[in-house]
Amino acid sequence: MAQRGVLRPGFVQICVLDMEKAITHYRDHMGLELVGIEADGRAYFKGYDEFDRHSIVLREADAPGMDVLAFKVYADEELDSFEKRLNDMGVTTTAVAVGEQPSVGRRVRFETPTGHVFDLYAEMALSENGPMVTNPDLWREEPKAMRIQRFDHCALVGINIVGAANIFTEALDFTIVERAIIPDSGEPVAIFLTCSNKAHDIAFLGNPDNDGKLHHVSFNLESWTDIGHAADLISRYNISLDIGPTRHGITQGQTIYFFDPSGNRNETFAGGYSHYPDNPVREWTVDQMGKAIFYYEKEVHGRFVEVFT
Repeated sequence: MAQRGVLRPGFVQICVLDMEKAITHYRDHMGLELVGIEADGRAYFKGYDEFDRHSIVLREADAPGMDVLAFKVYADEELDSFEKRLNDMGVTTTAVAVGEQPSVGRRVRFETPTGHVFDLYAEMALSENGPMVTNPDLWREEPKAMRIQRFDHCALVGINIVGAANIFTEALDFTIVERAIIPDSGEPVAIFLTCSNKAHDIAFLGNPDNDGKLHHVSFNLESWTDIGHAADLISRYNISLDIGPTRHGITQGQTIYFFDPSGNRNETFAGGYSHYPDNPVREWTVDQMGKAIFYYEKEVHGRFVEVFT
């Protein structure tokens, strides 16, 4: 697949209540590499199979949630083109200067009607501990804890999810892969989008009472066996479990959900189908949402649709 434009989710900045506890969770229990802690207190992490310097940023704050989700663009000159397309849609953009995060180039920032903040950027320094490229072994250092390969996607909660999705499809060339709809009206209650051939790179989940919320941050694992291993660690370290191990009907990925010490929902995710631009959109109706979300259990517990940060 010849890919240019927006490449993938690049990094997410998460708000945590206690940095020391958060570092223990993301480094020691999940197995992310702690890249560094900067003078402003923010902590930077990466998965073992990521080339770029960081993909997860933690900021200590008074409330949990997400500050910004950033997508990496193929080339710096494309930032200007995307900014113009956003502006032509009536979406206001602002500039984030080089150096706001270490080793990251200029960023174009915008906000969706759901109240979420997004950045586009093209430049980030490579990690000094990234995957090997000459006669490469499977990994440079043995993966630890949950063996996180990479940051995979975010699911975000808001009211006007159609308006948010339109920005991604019309200005940024994302494709709607899958959605859940109300049969009589056709109104989407969940929209899954990709900029690659993954099952999703971002998801918007509709909620009439919450805007600008984070549902979960997802991390890719290699296999279903690794999902089980993550479950073992969740039990061993008394991490707050949400649900799983199980499987999704939507995306068909294997999954387990749990919470970091601040209450932010994490997911470890493996598998999922491949999507190509000529594929039709897959649809679920709301009466089948239990099976769509949790394919084995065929029901959704209240916490999953009520707890956001």
